[in-house]
Amino acid sequence: MTGTTTLSAALATGTVVLDGGMSNQLESAGYDLGDALWSARLLAERPEAVTEAHLAYFEAGADVAITASYQATFEGFARHGISRERSAQLLALSVEAAREAARRARAPRPLWVAASVGPYGAMLADGSEYRGRYGLTVDALERFHRPRVEVLAAARPDVLALETVPDADEAAALLRAVRGLGVPAWLSYTVDGRRTRAGQPLEDAFALAADADEVIAVGVNCCAPRDVDDAIAIAARVTGKPVVVYPNSGESWDARARAWDGRAAFGAERAEGWREAGARLIGGCCRVGPDTIAAIARTLKG
Repeated sequence: MTGTTTLSAALATGTVVLDGGMSNQLESAGYDLGDALWSARLLAERPEAVTEAHLAYFEAGADVAITASYQATFEGFARHGISRERSAQLLALSVEAAREAARRARAPRPLWVAASVGPYGAMLADGSEYRGRYGLTVDALERFHRPRVEVLAAARPDVLALETVPDADEAAALLRAVRGLGVPAWLSYTVDGRRTRAGQPLEDAFALAADADEVIAVGVNCCAPRDVDDAIAIAARVTGKPVVVYPNSGESWDARARAWDGRAAFGAERAEGWREAGARLIGGCCRVGPDTIAAIARTLKG
């Protein structure tokens, strides 16, 4: 964090702008993200590129950078011949890369770093983060998530972003994993209408976080913009916590082709309505770039 204001305090008094998609910003800079590690590969090969991507969003008006650790796991790195010790270093580096971007931005406002904790399905790199129901127990999912959550927390981000969670069972595991680490978290589901991708009602899914002291915001990301409005209302009613929303552009991901198709349907004009409905952290996810984040910042901050 630059400055002394905590993210939780900022949410109590106003709206905070999140960044946009890391992968599309790196691809627009000419980097190939075609392998299973996705943007996490550049933590090992070109960390400066990650810092530059974060900086582009801070300069566009984002207040929060979400780290390039979404697809960064011990298991995923091991498949690429990266040792456990080096993997831990790369996870910590994801936080430092975002911190460095905040320093370079020299912004006259507080800037925060959110350490991304992607779902189990992201490690599989087969699109199953949009389905959930991996066939694992909550205990097994907690064992998967805990080691990297502990490493990320030790790097002292301002918040842990438990994001793109498709399944309430995985949310339960993640909430166990962050308990007692001393770092706040937000919990963000990927949804289809009023249900998680795994089919659970959002009322039940959000209720898991209602009494979790570590959780400072709940909401949705990596979903269609049309799914945001109902989710805001449900999250606010069920939990009483600030709501976080950062949908995709509106295009859809083809896991087999590893490509996006369809049309963008995300305009910055939606942000004001989301704020009026109760959202306090607002940004974009896949295929949402600095231009859209700049427009959101202008809309929300004037």
